[in-house]
Amino acid sequence: MSEKRIGIIGGSGLYDIEGVEVLEEVELDTPFGAPSDPFSVGRLAGREVVFLARHGKGHRLLPSELPFRANIYGMKKLGVDWIISVSAVGSMKEDVHPCDVVLPDQFIDRTRLRRDTFFGDGVVAHIGFADPVCGELSALLADCAEQCGARVHRGGTYVCIEGPAFSTRAESALYRSWGVTVIGMTNYQEAKLAREAEICYATMACVTDYDCWRETEETVTVEMLIENLQRNTSLAQEVIRAAVGAIGTQRSCPCAGALKAALFTPPEAIPAEAKKRLDVLIRKYVE
Repeated sequence: MSEKRIGIIGGSGLYDIEGVEVLEEVELDTPFGAPSDPFSVGRLAGREVVFLARHGKGHRLLPSELPFRANIYGMKKLGVDWIISVSAVGSMKEDVHPCDVVLPDQFIDRTRLRRDTFFGDGVVAHIGFADPVCGELSALLADCAEQCGARVHRGGTYVCIEGPAFSTRAESALYRSWGVTVIGMTNYQEAKLAREAEICYATMACVTDYDCWRETEETVTVEMLIENLQRNTSLAQEVIRAAVGAIGTQRSCPCAGALKAALFTPPEAIPAEAKKRLDVLIRKYVE
């Protein structure tokens, strides 16, 4: 592996990237199980990229079934330093329209069934997560989306719900009272695990609907989502191609050293099995 790679996690409707020269399909077995799908390793815009279909090709996995730890661990093992996450979301604000692009900079977690840390079982770490996305990568994605003609919203809060059902009207009204910008089912765990893995992570949230709070709109349906997903997919691919070509080769953001002050367990107290399990994450801090 000659260079640091850029990871792309494709959400609903985005199961591959047009223009990627696929060099190999990589199936990994991680300490946290199998990832959602084989990783596609290739080249795009002159850079090495690693693509993963979040829900598996053919959209086989529910949000709560996603192997978040295996997916992010696999990205780390394959040498990824940046992850561009593409997700379908619902809008919780009047001025955030279907087919807009939102670059959220905050998350609220409303899930309850998911493992969202690599640590435990002999190793304790407490990462800083006040700013849960990489500001530099998010700003670059926003710039590229604007250059591609998208209506872009910089910043905002993504509330992550368990799913697979959409919100009740009462839940939707509650989230709006919190000032939430968009609603989705997947990105909180990815962002948290990427921070633990010292990978820069940013979400490009593509709006498909107004959830169920907007009385002048029909209630969200699968048919409505699919129609807007198709509109969003070509834009997302264009933005990704532009962003991959614009990402530098060095990182100056705090993401690269997120574990430096986070590991509470002294190296000599970490069990050998835990060191082996977390090797690609903590090696530089425990050797």
